[in-house]
Amino acid sequence: MLKFTPPKAGKISPALVTLIGLGIVLAILLGTSVYIVDQTEEAVVTRFGKYISTKEPGLQFKLPFGIDRSYTVNVKAVQTEQFGFRTLRSGVSSTYANQTGESTMLTGDLNIVEVEWIIQYRVVDPKAWTFNVMERTATIRDVSRSAINMLVGDRAIMDIMGPERSAIEAAGAEFMNETFRGYGLGIDVIAVKLQNIDPPAGVQEAFDDVNKAEQDMNRLINEGQQAYNAEIPRARGERERLVQEAQGYATERVNRAKGDVARFNSVYDEYRRSPEVTRQRLYYEMIEEVFKDEEGTVIIDRNLDNFLPLRNLGSGTSRPASPAPRSNQGEGSLSSSGNAGSQGGR
Repeated sequence: MLKFTPPKAGKISPALVTLIGLGIVLAILLGTSVYIVDQTEEAVVTRFGKYISTKEPGLQFKLPFGIDRSYTVNVKAVQTEQFGFRTLRSGVSSTYANQTGESTMLTGDLNIVEVEWIIQYRVVDPKAWTFNVMERTATIRDVSRSAINMLVGDRAIMDIMGPERSAIEAAGAEFMNETFRGYGLGIDVIAVKLQNIDPPAGVQEAFDDVNKAEQDMNRLINEGQQAYNAEIPRARGERERLVQEAQGYATERVNRAKGDVARFNSVYDEYRRSPEVTRQRLYYEMIEEVFKDEEGTVIIDRNLDNFLPLRNLGSGTSRPASPAPRSNQGEGSLSSSGNAGSQGGR
């Protein structure tokens, strides 16, 4: 029977063991003392569990072997929480799942409404975010639900679905920030955005009819307002035109009356100084005014007997042979061409 004797292993030198040990220790030392903080992050460092500092992005060092621990916190990214729905798959055609339990609310006028919303927040204090609150996500969701329920419960359903939408978003963000600051959560709510606000499925048709009626009402109001804006300014302009015309007419009549009064006073003063001359002038002016538009008129003396003026029968205008003498009173008698002929035949 053959006997097999294995070869004897060579002895490992103590120097080699020491070198391997030092390599392992060095690897552990480097692995537990050097770390990198990303550009979007900050690192919260603790020593034996106690906070000592917050490190900025870059290559950082700490005490090895678990003496110092670092907790990186993303302080640049905007984080989102969804309420009333969940996004199962995002992309060109996103897929959502409804969460009816957290979206059903009671309004101020005792109606039930389904409200979906999201909040967007950013970590502003890494130390507070790391240490102050244990259940951070649950706290954010509970505070947000409480705020939106409170705001919806203070308003009527039609206001929530219409004009009060932006007011609820602004008030919700303010309320959440105040609450999170009180908790020392270290976040800042950037926006609260209401998504779908719908009545329950059983009364959806009735609400659609109400919305249609409100839209028709608003359309008719807008049409009436347009007609009002078209007619009222025109009527006001017409009124102003008539008032200005009346004022102008009144001013013209007053000025004319004042002018007539001044002219009469002037004539009266002249009459007082020279009554006969003034009377004669007024007579001539009156005769001139009466006959200024007449044609073919002959002026003769009423006291002139057997005087036949020579007339140009072709043109129909009379031409006296000699000027008619004036009476002592300076007054004359008037007649047309035919009257002049009858006067000359007497």
